[in-house]
Amino acid sequence: MQKSISAFCLFFFMLLFGSATYAQSNFSSRLIGVGVVVSDMERSLDFYVEGIGMVKTGNFTINEDFGKRSGLTNGVAVDVNILKLENSPEANEWKLMSFGKKAAHPRPKYIQDDTGMQYITIQVKALKPVIERLKQQKVDFLGNTPTALNQKLHFVLVQDPDGNFVELIGPME
Repeated sequence: MQKSISAFCLFFFMLLFGSATYAQSNFSSRLIGVGVVVSDMERSLDFYVEGIGMVKTGNFTINEDFGKRSGLTNGVAVDVNILKLENSPEANEWKLMSFGKKAAHPRPKYIQDDTGMQYITIQVKALKPVIERLKQQKVDFLGNTPTALNQKLHFVLVQDPDGNFVELIGPME
C-alpha cells in the first residue's frame, strides 16, 4: 500500500512538473520585444540612451504596404529604433516608434491611473551614475526616491517623456 501511494505521488509530480516544463517550451525565444509609441523620437532616445544608459542596437522601417497588410499601421510607414540594456542577442528589445503626435490620453500621475503597460523595471549595477544623468536631463524623481528596499538595494521611480513609468533598482554605488 505504501509503495502504491509513493508511486502515485511520484507519477502525479512528474505529470505536474512535466507539463509545466512543456508549457514553457512553446516559445522559440526567451526574449520579449516591447514596442513603444512615443510622441517625440529624439527626446525619447535622449532619455533612454543618454539618461537611462540603454544602447541603440539597430533600426528598421515598417513600410506602408506591410503596415497595411499586417494590421499594424493601416498603411502608415514608421521608423523603429531598437534599444537594449546591452548590445547582446540575449537582451530584450525596447522598440521606439513615433507618429509625431501626442498621446490621446492624459499623462498618468500614478500607475493606477490607466490600463495597459504602465511601467518597466530595470536592474542596474549602480544607481548613482543613472541618477546623475537623469538629473542633468532635469527628469523628475517621483515619490521619495531613491528609497531603500533593503540594506543593499535602492529604488528610483521616474517617467519617460511620454509618461511611462521606469523603475530603477540597484545599489547606490
